[in-house]
Amino acid sequence: MNILSLFPAIPLMMMLGLWISRNRTQIRTVMVTGSALLLALAVWLVFAYLAQRHAGAADPMLLTDSRVWYAPLDIHYAVGVDGISVVMLLLSAIIVFTGTFASWRMDTNVKEYFMWFCLLSVGVFGFFISVDLFTMFMFYEVALIPMYLLIGVWGSGRKEYAAMKLTLMLMGGSALLLIGILGIYFGSGGTTMNILEIAQAGNIPLAQQRIWFPMVFVGFGVLGALFPFHTWSPDGHASAPTAVSMLHAGVLMKLGGYGCFRVAISLMPEAAHELSWIFIILTAISVVYGAFSACVQTDLKYINAYSSVSHCGLVLFAILMMNTTAVTGAVMQMLSHGLMTALFLRQMSGLMRIIPFLAVGYVIAGLANLGLPGLSGFVAEMTIFNGAFMHADTFHRTVTIVACTSIVITAVYILRVVGRILYGTCDNPEHLRLKDASWDERVAVVCLIVAVAGMGLAPMWISDTIRGSVSGIMAHIMN
Repeated sequence: MNILSLFPAIPLMMMLGLWISRNRTQIRTVMVTGSALLLALAVWLVFAYLAQRHAGAADPMLLTDSRVWYAPLDIHYAVGVDGISVVMLLLSAIIVFTGTFASWRMDTNVKEYFMWFCLLSVGVFGFFISVDLFTMFMFYEVALIPMYLLIGVWGSGRKEYAAMKLTLMLMGGSALLLIGILGIYFGSGGTTMNILEIAQAGNIPLAQQRIWFPMVFVGFGVLGALFPFHTWSPDGHASAPTAVSMLHAGVLMKLGGYGCFRVAISLMPEAAHELSWIFIILTAISVVYGAFSACVQTDLKYINAYSSVSHCGLVLFAILMMNTTAVTGAVMQMLSHGLMTALFLRQMSGLMRIIPFLAVGYVIAGLANLGLPGLSGFVAEMTIFNGAFMHADTFHRTVTIVACTSIVITAVYILRVVGRILYGTCDNPEHLRLKDASWDERVAVVCLIVAVAGMGLAPMWISDTIRGSVSGIMAHIMN
């Protein structure tokens, strides 16, 4: 078995372990063991990947493997990783590990909850290792399906409405995506669904690219909260259980940005150059609209949700700039946003003196969100805006300046939340009975803080890993 196949295989084995578990202790043992193995495997993969690159490996994808799955349509179970997918796998493993502890005190249908949680993880990990279009789409669907039940059954608030809205919107995007993938396959000659082979051939006619590019970009963009298809995200984010919310905003929405770059832009570069201005405008609206919407919310969960719309819009905005610096910043933003969003544990509410540990975690997440130097948000956003401003024409520089205003708007709502919730006067007697973080929540928070600070203080190894892969793809696109 290829080592990469262990990433979706471990959650499958965790599901089997959960199935035969007879009590909560066994369930927790399975989840901690499996998520720890995934995290250890992801860390090992980072070092193994860097070692191969330093040894001179120049292939676009490393650790590749391909097995025929359905010969009539040339569908293969094909896997491989580059610098982009390696950091996405590391992010996913961190979120699954910390999400396990965030769900430690789940008391309703615990076994079923964690089984759906593991199935969601199967889809996420499988998506990031796939280099076959159909296999990638299959894992994409596997990642989306569990969200309906995880929110509809174990969520809160208007959970049924949020789950149904999320499912319908994302299934609509999937329909466009499936049509676009089949268009790419037949447009490239109908001989392979391997992303690398299609990109190397570069034979999709421009007339067809103009049709399939919008479909694929919108199909993935729906999951990336592209305006005006973002409306499912705030409701879904706000209604999801804590660990699911961490996976939703921290990892699942990153599938959208990853797919837009890996499939839409990499395989159809001519149409991307020609039509990018339309989506640049839409993503700039997402960035500013999300930030403004967060400013006017009074519910902490919706503040976090609209903040995610803004930051994920910034990812798509950077990808559309189509230069190495901006795209490197986009991947770093996906990593940074995944970590700092997961750090916004939703049980946090009240005052600093009542729940000091959770309050400090929230403050650090907020400071990373607004781009404080020394934390992950600053590195990612400055790389994006630097890359976007490299375009010398008026249009690109104007939309970049507009997008930059989100930094100020973000500072407004983050500082307002911190001031009112953490340092204001406690007028609600219910808040006085709140308890600070338990040991399991502290494990999750500490892991995430270390990752956010580590990326902010020592970003070069991450950016160099990403840049090496991005530069090769961009060189091919620009030719």
